[in-house]
Amino acid sequence: MGASTPQVGIIIGSDSDRGTMQSAVDELAGRSLESELVVLSAHRNPAEVAEWAGTARDRGIRVIIAAAGMAAALPGVVAAHTDLPVIGVPLTSSKSPLGGVDALLATVQMPPGIPVACVAIDGARNAAVLAARILTAHS
Repeated sequence: MGASTPQVGIIIGSDSDRGTMQSAVDELAGRSLESELVVLSAHRNPAEVAEWAGTARDRGIRVIIAAAGMAAALPGVVAAHTDLPVIGVPLTSSKSPLGGVDALLATVQMPPGIPVACVAIDGARNAAVLAARILTAHS
């Protein structure tokens, strides 16, 4: 990240997700798009997640990528607190007996009015490509 304002916010629920999501950061940087990456859990830091999502637009964020494993509540919680596009990345987890399918289902099953786009399990790079396309569509 440089001196310019990030256009893409990336939020992960655990620092252990950073390695998987690095390809999103790299893809965005390769397209000269600034991003910010924060670690906030929908379960351990709900107020901070709501604050981060609710103020994203004011900080210049135009698209959010939210990644989570297991119950994968983070993308939906973020989407509930912003009107920005949210792209969910379901993640595999060593603690999940379903190998990321649980996160996939939790990410795509949003209630009406709380849309979350969803890419493949561990699809961080595709999330970044989709974020770039969303940004390009508004240019």
